[in-house]
This record gives sequence, C-alpha cells and structure tokens, in this order.
Amino acid sequence: MKILFFGDVAGKSGRKKLFSIIDELNIKLKSDFTIVNAENSAHGFGITPSIVNKFFMHDIDVITTGDHIWDQLTIKPYLQEEDRILRPYNYVRYKDGNGYKVYQTKNNKKILVVNMLGRLFMSKEEIENPFLSMDKILTEYKLGKNVDAIFVDFHAEATSEKMSFAHYVDGRVSAVIGTHTHIPTADNHILPKGTAFQSDAGMCGDYISSIGMKTDVSISRFLDEGEKTRLSPAEGEATICGDLVEIDDKTGLAINIEPIRIGGALSQTHKI
Repeated sequence: MKILFFGDVAGKSGRKKLFSIIDELNIKLKSDFTIVNAENSAHGFGITPSIVNKFFMHDIDVITTGDHIWDQLTIKPYLQEEDRILRPYNYVRYKDGNGYKVYQTKNNKKILVVNMLGRLFMSKEEIENPFLSMDKILTEYKLGKNVDAIFVDFHAEATSEKMSFAHYVDGRVSAVIGTHTHIPTADNHILPKGTAFQSDAGMCGDYISSIGMKTDVSISRFLDEGEKTRLSPAEGEATICGDLVEIDDKTGLAINIEPIRIGGALSQTHKI
C-alpha cells in the first residue's frame, strides 16, 4: 500500500499548486490513498466548506487539520456532515466531527487515519495528553487484525514531542508524520519497530515568505513597530511538500518513506 501525504496547505498559492498536480501525481506515484493537511487553506487561517469541496473535486481521500481548524466558524456544522475531514482528536475545547476514522483505500484495504495535536508550546488546558489519547484508540484498532494501516498526522510545535510520540507508538502504527511548523525536516526514516516518521512534512505554500505569510508584516511584528497588523499569505509559486509512505500489506508496517518537494523555491525531488 502506498500512502501519499501533504503538509499544511497555506492559502490560495498552496491550494492552486496542489490542485494543478495532485491528480497526475497520484497516477505517477501509484498511490492507494491520499491525505492532505488543509487547516491553513482559507487565506492562511482555517478552512471553509467551499474549500473542502474543492479539495474533494480532486483525487484526495481525507483532509486532516490542526489547532486552526475552527478559525472559520462555518466549518463547525460541516464537520458533522462530512466524515472525510478530521479535526484533532484530543482537542477538548471542541468536539465537532471526528478525530479519527477508518477508510477504504483504492486497493480495498482498511486504513485508520488519526489527527492528533501536540501540547508543548500549545494551550495545554485545551488539549488532552496525545500519548494517552493514542493509547485509547489503539486499544480498539490493531495493525494486521482489524485495520491494514494506521496513519497519524501529529500536529505539533516541538520536534522533541513529535519524535517522542513516534517512538512511543513505534510498531503499533504505520506512520507518524508531523505538521504545523511549515518547514520540511530532513529526518524522514523508519523507526526500529517499523513506523515511518518525519518531524514535519513541510507546507504546501510559497517559501519566499515567513512560514507562508508575507515577510513585511512578519518582520514588522518582530521589530514590534506599531499595531499588530494581521498576517496574510504570500502569493508566489508554492512548493508542494509531503511524503510517499509504502506499507507492507501483511504487517501494516512501513517499508519506505520518500519525501516529496515539487515546484517553487525549494530543491525538487520529483518532476511533473
């Protein structure tokens, strides 16, 4: 089984680039299931029902999100209607929709997709312990028994928390891929017990920016000059960042994890 995953889609630039290549890329890479984190796709803040529908017009199976999922309030009732979009399971402030769900892949396998939120440098009082929350899920779902693969989008700030979480579930899930920091890390590898891992997949957005936002406003904030002007997404050509994870159909553990970087300012891994 091949799972294609893309990190945080940042604004229109990221959406436009992803939509232009995703269908062809799925064919070229022979992916069986495609997941996209799209919590920043609505002008850099949250996601709307209309944008969700545009994602599903393409060859995308599931949308994961993060702490910005509720920035656009119109998404709250929509989470109850559309089970192909997930919100962070352990975010206790809101419980609309699903934090995890089992889906069927193109090759008729069962994949459990989990959306989890880290606590370090976040609002801890609103977030349940992700390690213990994952234990609850894994009491119900077992690799090779009632699901063929388990994929976790771990949306967190701290690299240490992401790495510790991945080692904690190593051998119990197929892959743990980090999101949220918008920068692709170079640590994609398979852990000792067979779980694929990368601290952060990176964003799908314009990298001539400050994590996807226009640099002038971001710099002025660091200089602390005047009023805190609202950030807005950079609008240049996006780099599409993510991973292709190959899973052993018998064990549900990872065989390979391959980074994806296409277009824009970063070094390229694939041509399309």
